[in-house]
Parts: sequence; structure tokens; C-alpha cells
Amino acid sequence: MRSTPAHRFVATIGCGLLLLVAVFGAACSGPPAKVVLPPSTAARGAAPEPAAPTARDAWRMFGGTNQRNMVNTVEKDVPTSWSVEEGKEKNVKWSAKLGDYAYAGPVIADGKIFVGTNNQNPRDPKLVDADGKPIDLGVLMCFRESDGQFLWQLTHEKLPNTDENDAPHTGICSSPVVEGKRLYYVSNRCELVCAETEGDPATGKGKIVWSLDMIGKLQVYPNQMANGSPLIVGDLVYTLTSNGTHPTKGDLPAPKAPSFIAVDKKTGEVKWQSSAPGDKILEGQWSNPAAAEVNGVTQVIFPGGDGWLYAFEAKSGELLWKFDCNPKAAKPFNAGGRGDRNYIVATPVIYDNKLYVSVGQEPTKGTGIGHVWCVDITKKPANKDKDLSPVGDNFDPKAAVNKDAGLVWHYGGFIDPKPKKGRDYVFGRTIATVAIHDGLVYAADMDGFLNCLDAKTGAKVWVQDMKDGTWCSPAYVDGKVYIGTEGGDMLIYQAGKEPKDLAKINMEGSVKLPVVAVNGVLYVQTENRLYAIAVKK
Repeated sequence: MRSTPAHRFVATIGCGLLLLVAVFGAACSGPPAKVVLPPSTAARGAAPEPAAPTARDAWRMFGGTNQRNMVNTVEKDVPTSWSVEEGKEKNVKWSAKLGDYAYAGPVIADGKIFVGTNNQNPRDPKLVDADGKPIDLGVLMCFRESDGQFLWQLTHEKLPNTDENDAPHTGICSSPVVEGKRLYYVSNRCELVCAETEGDPATGKGKIVWSLDMIGKLQVYPNQMANGSPLIVGDLVYTLTSNGTHPTKGDLPAPKAPSFIAVDKKTGEVKWQSSAPGDKILEGQWSNPAAAEVNGVTQVIFPGGDGWLYAFEAKSGELLWKFDCNPKAAKPFNAGGRGDRNYIVATPVIYDNKLYVSVGQEPTKGTGIGHVWCVDITKKPANKDKDLSPVGDNFDPKAAVNKDAGLVWHYGGFIDPKPKKGRDYVFGRTIATVAIHDGLVYAADMDGFLNCLDAKTGAKVWVQDMKDGTWCSPAYVDGKVYIGTEGGDMLIYQAGKEPKDLAKINMEGSVKLPVVAVNGVLYVQTENRLYAIAVKK
């Protein structure tokens, strides 16, 4: 039975929970380059620290690279069969208990794994109230890669207006980016945080290097939750600020506050900022930026809360181009989820000098029409507005009116004629980031359909009905596509032009984050537990 995309936690907080996990949910093929895996130690318990590795693969950020493509071409012989059922475990190297909601990670680097969660299963027994109940906190946890041993955590108190800016029990929703011995993430308090990867295992606490309070310093107003997975280019770290509307009133408290910032990674000083889209924000801004060098210029792409893409020159912040990811005829956005105009929650992906992105809304607003876009990011705008959008609603890239547009292709829209049964649109709203490999795009919508499209033309190759809704981004690993569902299944498909179901494995918890494969281990994260899956040799 197909489950609704709306999360059961919504009733607890009283207003639409957004998230993302982005998103999830949410780069060029393969993880960053090799680094050598140490010998494995015990799967559970306090094992001695293994010897320093001489080389290791890493997945240092959401998407693996600044291009954000959920593709790993390095790992081989990744498991397609396992069981997490108690007493019947199979191919489970280790597992680690998280809070009761864990919407960020896993990020693997420096022999450690970083996960964003809450404090509902306290690692520190002191973090409880007078009645012995867990204190509501945002938590970034660090585990040892080899055996899952808990090392340390950083905790953040909730903001005063929790229902407005810091949804109860949601924890940290930002997957960090790791560079060397430092990591960067956005806390539940809307702070861009720089911390040390080492932490202090003796005390179980992390070490913050600097923190930028985006509410206090930049007057940002996060709608329900701040997230955003930062990226690093050179000396700058980039992130969305999550500036948005009031979750119940619908007005925009801070239209002039920045939506996107570039910060000195060593000091936390803001180097440039953009308040685009200004007063055009539809609801929230919960996506992640992507970056790539194009014709000798490094572009940083900001997915806006108005449904537009904005590309900036990385160092100066100069606007290079923008692109509207909504049809002009789309019905105006409606806070109740009934409008057709969407914003971008999924993360844009850059592949072969093109950008691929899909649109949607905060998932508790339900399903509806969505779109997938492919944009030529080498195109230079011919108009003063620097607009590469198609003209009107003509989505033919070869049309004369689109000679100056950056449109490569568009997938979606209403089905004509309208079918008598089933949904009346080609592709649904989504918060899932696409994965691109070998000329194919894998794109999932919240309705639970996994679409395989031709990366050059956008033509449909195949569609699989997963029989369940999903927030999860598909991930390509070792010739297979892995994707989790709301109902808690991990579905595995053979990648390629001929669809083939390989496995359906119950994870005993909803899977909202894409899998990550590093050093022969597949990491699957449910809402409350992280599993390291590996074939025993």
C-alpha cells in the first residue's frame, strides 16, 4: 500500500514539517579520490583505535562532490542482500543507534562518520530534564568508521520560537562537508558552524572553531527549520540560509535578509551575500548549492525559494545567469499545497556541463505536479536580466524563440488527454536529488515513481512504480540504483536501459536519505539507526 508523503511527526509539531534532507535528500561521478582502508575491528563495543590508514575512499559531503551527483563508480561487489531483523542479521557489519529522527548524513571522511540527529536517545546521560526526559536538542554525532564506535557529539539548544524556526525534536538537518580536519554544517539554530573532526572522545564532546549566527548577524528568519549542506570552493564555504516565510501567517518577515552566503572558511567572515529572490520567496529555502568550473569560470549555483536557479561567480558573487524552473502558466503557489508553482527542495546536479534539477514543495503539503529540467550552464545570457529561461511555455529547445535560452530539455507537465484513472501529470513533486550515470538520469517523485530518462534528450526510458511514497534520492553504486521508501524498504534496481528489480529489503524504519558506499561498506540510514552493510569475507 502506498504511504502518504506527509510525515507522521507533523501532528506533533502542529504545522507542516519541512525538511530536507535534502534533502535528501541530495555530483560528478564517483566519490572524491582514494584514501586506504584500515583493517576492520570489532563491530560493536569500545575497540582500540585502529592504525592510521594510508589510503581511504571518502564521501565528504552530501552528493560526494561539489557537483552533487549521487553516483559512485569506484566501489565494487556492494551488497544487494542483507537483513537487519533482530536475531536474523545478515551482512550487517555494525549498526549505531541515533536519535529517534536522523535527517542528515551519513558523511564519511577522516576515518569518521558524521550524522545529524536529535537527543531523544541521549548519548550524554546529563542531557535530560528534571523528570529524566531527554532535553530537545540538535545533535551532530561522530562515529568511528571501522566499527561504529561512538566518538563524540556537538549539541545545540533549541531556538525560542520552536514552532516557527526550529521544529520540535527534528534535530540537525544539515549534512556536513568535511575538508581536512574541519567540518562545516548548519545547526538547528541557523548557525553556520566550523568544527574539528577530531573532537574529544574522552569527554564525548566536539570542538567548535567558529560559528556564524545567521539570525543574529544577518537577520535571517528560517521557516520551521534551518538546514543546508554547505560546499567549499577554495577559501570560501557556501550555504543557503533557509530564510523564508512565517509558517502559519504566510508573510515574509525578512525579505531583505540574505538567502545565500559565501563565508571565509577559516574565520567565519561573510565575504559576499545575495538576497535573491527577495520578496518572491514562496515558503522556505531548504536546498543545497552546487558548483563547477565552466569555461574557466567557477560557477556556484543557488536553488532559490522562488523556483529559480541563480548562478554566481564563486569569488565575487556576480550573477552569471538565472533560470525559472516553473512554467509561466503554473497556478500561483498556495500555502496549503494546492498551487502548481513549486520551489526547489532537491539539490541541483551538474554533469557534463549541464545542470539537472527537479522541483517540489515541503513534503507535508502533499503530492502534485512536478518537473525535471536540464540547463546548459555554458550558455551566456543575451539579455540584461541574465535570464536563460525558455520563452513563455515553449519547451522546445530548438524553437526560434529559445535561441538564447539555456533549456536543454524539460520532463513533466500535465498528461493530455487527461487519463480517466490515476494521476494526470507526468512527474510529481519531489525533494529527491537526481543521479546521473552512463547517459541516464534517475529521478524519483514523492508519489513513488522512479523515472529513468535519457540525459541528452529527457526522453523517458522507463518508469518503475515503487508502490510506496519516497523522500529519498536514488543513488547509483556498482551498476545498481538504490532507493529507500517511506514504508521502510530499500529497493535495488539494475541500472541501465532495461529495468530489473533486484531486491526489496525491509529496514525497520523509514529511509529518507540516499545510501553511501565507502571502502566496501554500504551505509543505510533510517530515522533512528545507521547500518554498515558489508559482505563478510
